Amino acid sequence: MRTYHFILMLLLIPAAACAQTSKSDADRDKLIAASQSGASALFFDPATKDAKVIKPMDFDNAKECKQRDGLPNFFAKAKAKKPVTIGYIGGSITQSVHGYRASSARYIQSMFPKVAMKAINAGVSGTGTDLGACRLHEQLLQYHPDLIFIEFAVNGAYRDGLEGMIRQIRQFDPAIDIALLYTLFNGQSAIYAAGKVPENIAGFEAIADHYKIPSIHMGMQPAMLEQEAKLVWKSDSKSIPGKIVFSNDGIHPLTEGGDLYAGAIARSFEAMKAKATVQKHELPVALIADNWEDARMYAPEAVAAFSNGWEKIDPADQTSFKQFKGWFPYIMKATEPGSSFTFRFNGNMFGLFDIGGPEAGQLSIEVDGKPVHLSAVKPGTRVSTVTEEGTPLLNRFNNFCNNRYRGQFDCIKLIPGEHTVTITISPEKADKRAILGDKQLTDIDANPERYNQTAIWLGKILMNGKPL
Repeated sequence: MRTYHFILMLLLIPAAACAQTSKSDADRDKLIAASQSGASALFFDPATKDAKVIKPMDFDNAKECKQRDGLPNFFAKAKAKKPVTIGYIGGSITQSVHGYRASSARYIQSMFPKVAMKAINAGVSGTGTDLGACRLHEQLLQYHPDLIFIEFAVNGAYRDGLEGMIRQIRQFDPAIDIALLYTLFNGQSAIYAAGKVPENIAGFEAIADHYKIPSIHMGMQPAMLEQEAKLVWKSDSKSIPGKIVFSNDGIHPLTEGGDLYAGAIARSFEAMKAKATVQKHELPVALIADNWEDARMYAPEAVAAFSNGWEKIDPADQTSFKQFKGWFPYIMKATEPGSSFTFRFNGNMFGLFDIGGPEAGQLSIEVDGKPVHLSAVKPGTRVSTVTEEGTPLLNRFNNFCNNRYRGQFDCIKLIPGEHTVTITISPEKADKRAILGDKQLTDIDANPERYNQTAIWLGKILMNGKPL
């Protein structure tokens, strides 16, 4: 088994991150910027003393955990004192030390103190099941986890990607247990308090029902505490006398808020632990015919042919790109308009996992020999579809590229079938000053030559299908 650690940075945040919120773009930009610091090793110790052992707390609501088929294989293995591995995949709430992950892992370890347990943090900030389906194999499945938590409710809730993830796991190993975790964004707590389920979560629940996967509504207890005036969901302060402050931004929990999330997992595990008979999970007919069960990410040269003008670079040798080494063993770089690459595949989606920065340019795309225009499929995702109208270029520069480099991705849906895709650097430059806005002009004013470029740094090619 490969033993190196993937460094999962908090840098991969698409412009539409958390776009399901009702907050303004300015508020969302603030919370995204606030989350961009630090890095996490892929593997972490569930017994770490950096996370306290939480108490499940006295909360009893039958709707908090839908057990369905439970987690029988995980509990059977843990009760037999065999080593187990827990995988967490999600967005920034999963990636964060304070979100729920570390404290929930420590609680699970405390349930089985004599079991050798390790855990995987495949949380990547601002991403949903669109990229999650593509990175599942490389960042999680290859390590053969016994249990996988999936947390993507607030990041687009893209059902095609979620079903694809579940089917990938079932096909890889039908003994792996899965649990869906539902976090909330600001305003959704009132829906739980009214006895209902948020629409994005209801969509995921239909998939959980179909595959008989347990789901945990982690926001239910905080919602009830807020209704009882014992909790403030969003506050600029980190503490208010006599109340729990759940978050500063309405999405990312502070330590006490994260512990409430973890408490829901603790209660659910106590309720499900009695069911520990080994079973092989079934793979029913798919709910969504063109779900993303064949989604993968590929090293560029493994699937594509590159024109002149491209250079293969090692991110470890580049001061600005060292933080991307865990994602990208190498990067294909080009700066001249007209530089292109071509690949063929049989499937219904392709995409790019690349690096954005001040020099980033725009791309024109041809599918089966014809230029295409792109339109977004759903807010909160980075998924577009080919349309008659829409933008003719895929811009790799956005307002998060102000004087820094960041991971980013985009996915493009097609009619299922065999396709030839050619992607070319466009000579047409984006209006970067307009994109940055009046408050982010210091660096572009000081270094206009940096921004007056058309560079592309390609790390992975995404596909839902098979390369040809």
